[in-house]
Amino acid sequence: MAGGLVALLDDVAVLARAAAASIDDIGAAAGRASIKAAGVVVDDTAVTPQYVHGLNADRELPIIRKIALGSLRNKLLIILPAILLLSQFLPFLLTPILMIGGAYLCYEGAEKIWHRFSGHAEEHASVEDAMPDEKTIVSGAVRTDFILSAEIMVISLNEVASEAFVSRAIILIVVALGITVLVYGVVGLIVKMDDIGLSLAQRSGKGVAAFGRGLVKGMPKLLTGLTVVGTAAMLWVGGHIILLGTDELGFHPLYEFVHHLEEAAHDATGALGGVVGWLVNTLGSAILGLIVGAIVVLVMSLTVHRKKKDGAAAH
Repeated sequence: MAGGLVALLDDVAVLARAAAASIDDIGAAAGRASIKAAGVVVDDTAVTPQYVHGLNADRELPIIRKIALGSLRNKLLIILPAILLLSQFLPFLLTPILMIGGAYLCYEGAEKIWHRFSGHAEEHASVEDAMPDEKTIVSGAVRTDFILSAEIMVISLNEVASEAFVSRAIILIVVALGITVLVYGVVGLIVKMDDIGLSLAQRSGKGVAAFGRGLVKGMPKLLTGLTVVGTAAMLWVGGHIILLGTDELGFHPLYEFVHHLEEAAHDATGALGGVVGWLVNTLGSAILGLIVGAIVVLVMSLTVHRKKKDGAAAH
């Protein structure tokens, strides 16, 4: 009996170690997948604060909470089942779908740059002065989040495509929960930073008060910086997705050209080769993203946007 109990305990210990190793593997895989999606995460974090800009301070966090719940529904109830089924039964479609999403990111980034330099940004801002109701704000933010969430999930899936189906599902659930908490936790902190600064500025200590005033003054610059970083991340991530996708689909010149430049920069810069090579690859991806995005902006301007303007003029 004692021998059987010891054997049973040994079996339990083996299973426990296997489960722990499996959890570690899932955690590591989720971490790798999340890092690959970092560019889209940065953009998601940069975009969301704009939806609560100008609202009453007491409504900012409740609206962000609603957007975060909508983001989780997007990831877990719609995107996750769809991409898991595709990865299981039609895996060859994932690369083209990922490239379409990458082209959309390029378009978004290029359109922001176009608006910035063409003067349309001011027109867009004046239109937004009439603040819509909260339901409209949340629904618009969740729609935008759907595209970014789909990119995050597909990029993550691409990193764990070789895993078993159940492991894939668990890893993507971990990624969905972790990234949503991270993004909207940071967004909540960003939008309340000026309130925190005002509170600190009213404290009696000179150092604390000065720090609070610095927070209040620095918030507009932070939001502007996030917008720039988010736009750059869109072009980089979108361009890199297209770069890898064309290579996987059999068109190699673009990837080989950028990879050759990356290797040349790596070999020429010694100890800094890894960083410089990565920067060259990132710059090449961003340039490709800008070119693709500019083409899509031109096509949209000549088709969809023109039809909208003509329809508005007719009314």
